[in-house]
Amino acid sequence: MSISFSILDQSPIYPGETAAEALAHTLSLAQRAEELGYRRFWVAEHHDTEFLAGSSPEVLISHLLAKTSRIRIGSGGVMLQHYSPYKVAENFHVLSSLAPGRVDLGVGRAPGGLPRSTQALQKEVASASSLTEKLVELRRYVNRESDTEGPLAGLQATPIPPLAPELFLLGASASSSQLAAELGLPYVFSLFIGGDEEEATKAIQQYRETFQGAEGVQPEVILALSAIVADTDEEAVSLIPPHRLVKVRLGSGKTLTLASVEQAEEFAKQAGEPYTIEEKAPLITAGSKETVRRKLLALQEATGVSEFIITTNITPFEKRIRSYELLSEAFAEVKAAEGTA
Repeated sequence: MSISFSILDQSPIYPGETAAEALAHTLSLAQRAEELGYRRFWVAEHHDTEFLAGSSPEVLISHLLAKTSRIRIGSGGVMLQHYSPYKVAENFHVLSSLAPGRVDLGVGRAPGGLPRSTQALQKEVASASSLTEKLVELRRYVNRESDTEGPLAGLQATPIPPLAPELFLLGASASSSQLAAELGLPYVFSLFIGGDEEEATKAIQQYRETFQGAEGVQPEVILALSAIVADTDEEAVSLIPPHRLVKVRLGSGKTLTLASVEQAEEFAKQAGEPYTIEEKAPLITAGSKETVRRKLLALQEATGVSEFIITTNITPFEKRIRSYELLSEAFAEVKAAEGTA
């Protein structure tokens, strides 16, 4: 089974850098990814943070589409809980009309920020719709379906693009895979958030076994993970950022993964609930071309996926670019070997 590779870039702002420089790096990386033959380039949505510059993926996507010509550009993902599904569909229909066949609409389930940014984003929004209801509504608009009765009968999200954006559900748990299966949507498991390969394998298996797509639609699953490739294993390991995966569990049962204990404590403080915090090392595939290739081929065999989305948040930027170049080289060598076999 051949493997496709894509990129998720979170536009990280490193010490001494500005947000403008971080976004310029994202553009440079997207253009290099296109040259290297990566399939997709996705950007993230984060709010109220000085460490990540991507708070508006649809705006950034429009710029990246204009500055590239072939690679698919998308969101990884839009935090739908904050927004009107109709407006999200309109935004991505405009993008898909500007660049037909090149737009992905990845939808995330997390808030993308602390409770105060959620409060600001949802200020004076009187919607009681669940995320599932919003996803169903968004899928309907993207598929050019409309209500046949009621006040919104006949409503379409315009403009109607020549090719609709491809809709994905992002998640890092069995519950997200179950939701994607129930709605018949392509699914992306975020291993760099969940940090558990066994859980990822089970979630992907559950998704395939319970998939309820329309007639002729097959389950489509992508594995998103953090990887660092360097000339040697030792160099790659030295580039791993000193971050931890921190999961905060609120008294209400809600859980969220954050980048630091301080962020987790601040989240709980703003939520106003009792909480517990769990820390663990992030799951990062790091090594030389040979090491990373061997690990990803093993992951492919375990999960059956045919596409990986890679995120590489390292500094300096030149090392970030080089990591993606080496990853491309690693699997170009596999293809070359298969071609001569």
